[in-house]
Amino acid sequence: MNKLDRMIEEALSEEDRAILEATAEQGWFQQSFGLFTGRNGWVAWVLMAAQTALFVAGAWCAVEFYAATEVLSALRWGMTGAVLLIVATSLKLSLMPQIQADRVLRELRRLELMLAKRD
Repeated sequence: MNKLDRMIEEALSEEDRAILEATAEQGWFQQSFGLFTGRNGWVAWVLMAAQTALFVAGAWCAVEFYAATEVLSALRWGMTGAVLLIVATSLKLSLMPQIQADRVLRELRRLELMLAKRD
């Protein structure tokens, strides 16, 4: 915590202090698990379920690829597995912009609190 944060905390009332604590900076895991709550939490659950299914299918295709004895069979399993794993990775990475948006909104709330306290 830097000097500015300490000064802000000292100047706040109990109600404002509760708001400040609610808008405090969160760690990466806290932000990630926060995606699964709230009004749009179901979207994250659906994406993670689809991502998990695609990953399992891709891993199974990879095992079949390494077990294949013919070139054409290996090509079929390998390409299918690679595509499934790439799509699974894309789905998981699609949640990262939401984490960034939540961080920006939290900082905006903090800024609003600072401006309200200044008036």
